[in-house]
Amino acid sequence: MSRPTGTILVVDDEREITELIKLYLEREGFAVHTSDNGADAIRIADAVNPELIILDVTLGMPDGIEVCRTLRRGSCANVPILFLSCKSEDADIIHGLSEGGDDYVTKPFSPSQLVARVQAHIRRRRMRERLPEPSATLLAFSGLEIDLLKLEVRRDGEAVTLSVKEFELLTVLARQPNRVFPLDELYRLVWHTDSMGDTRTLMVHISNLRKKIEPDPANPVYIQTVRGFGYRFSPEPGENRSEA
Repeated sequence: MSRPTGTILVVDDEREITELIKLYLEREGFAVHTSDNGADAIRIADAVNPELIILDVTLGMPDGIEVCRTLRRGSCANVPILFLSCKSEDADIIHGLSEGGDDYVTKPFSPSQLVARVQAHIRRRRMRERLPEPSATLLAFSGLEIDLLKLEVRRDGEAVTLSVKEFELLTVLARQPNRVFPLDELYRLVWHTDSMGDTRTLMVHISNLRKKIEPDPANPVYIQTVRGFGYRFSPEPGENRSEA
């Protein structure tokens, strides 16, 4: 299989880290741009249109979260953003992913594992761009519709804004209602790489998704936890159909 080379933007105010990441990515054939501050990162992203952005959360002002928000409003609305941070608490991970991040890697990290995640995100994005239109373009359940053609979700007729990863996660689950997906398998299906034992990113996306589509996130109807196994999509009784 050919390597998924492309253009990467690495943003971190620690030069040693950006140079290390750049070295490993360039070994894989990627063209790498680097920045040590948020304002410059936004300018570079607009200029080079990267396929993926590695973004440190704890930059100076603007910090990584604010940079992510700005990029999501502009030309990088659908570009995978992988957060780097020395903060490993669940609350910090939840915050980063809630603000538009697709993945979260805590420092210190393995450069080779970081590269593997970068390759997986890029392969997934390219596969999504090449996929033909599915024969069933609408997954419709009681109170919830997933439009696979327009990449839209509606709850009780109202549009719901999801991130790319949230939409992919919901689609994987909803295509096979009532099937229980183990955590590691679900992670591989959405992120196209092994979880390496850390499934917090997946659980944060599940939590965010529930907040957006569930009538009562504390008592989910659609995305249910199967203790000791993983998650399943359970539509309300009597409604489960696909429309072409």
